[in-house]
Amino acid sequence: MNAIEKFNDYLQRGEGAAPWISLGISIAVAVVVVFILLKVEKKLTRKWLANHRSINNLFLEKVIRFLIIFIAVLFVIMSNSLTRSFGSSLFQGTAVLAAIAGFAAKPILSDMFCGFMISTTKPFNIGDRIELDNGTSGIVKDITIRHVVLQGIDTLKIVIPNSEINSRTVTNLSYLTEVRSIHFRFTVGLNTNVDQAKRIIRDAIAESEYTVPREGEEYSPVYFLAYLDSGLQMATTVYYMPGTPTEYVKDDVNSRVKRALDANAIEIPYNYMTVVMPPENEKQNA
Repeated sequence: MNAIEKFNDYLQRGEGAAPWISLGISIAVAVVVVFILLKVEKKLTRKWLANHRSINNLFLEKVIRFLIIFIAVLFVIMSNSLTRSFGSSLFQGTAVLAAIAGFAAKPILSDMFCGFMISTTKPFNIGDRIELDNGTSGIVKDITIRHVVLQGIDTLKIVIPNSEINSRTVTNLSYLTEVRSIHFRFTVGLNTNVDQAKRIIRDAIAESEYTVPREGEEYSPVYFLAYLDSGLQMATTVYYMPGTPTEYVKDDVNSRVKRALDANAIEIPYNYMTVVMPPENEKQNA
């Protein structure tokens, strides 16, 4: 009797232990196979993503990993009588548990479907800077089957469910362009010389080490957009390279424009409240 026959004979004689041993073998086989497949998948996708790093390829990579693990779990459950009977006794004829499981899985399925839509329609790509209508902003670093990961300032990482991003208005500052852009608005006093303010703002932006000219001209023009209650609204678009953190650009441009306006005695209006206090004798009579 060889070793395999001895092992089978032991399983047949030990009826109580046999299902548990079989379950342990199934789990061990599944773990080893998953480990090998994930290693191979990681090696292959790393080479592929080195030259094709896009949001749809990253999402596909996460889907493949999910399927490998899901199939392994399904294999363990279906290959053993213990787990098959447990699953049947738990869910067979139990509509309430099935409803609870379906309700719990709804957000997951929604995120997976929205992740698929984002990866196929590509409203943004890896490396793009985006801003959501709730004020959240950052550079797209990764996408999983459930989340999009944004890089914020310094080491800040923002993890947002795919379904939330899919339901919001997204402003892409890098869409189909080699440079990024930020729209700046500045308010100056009502008596300001408009042409002088335009020139001062544009020169301050051009002096920044982070800004670059727009294609076809030196720098974007400065526009006089509107009359406000206490000032004039000026606006312009600033362009910069993708490798430059957006916060650096905002800080440098705002600082330079503020110093330039102050140096030229141009008022920057602000909201204020006038409080009238009654005379001292009226206070005493009251």
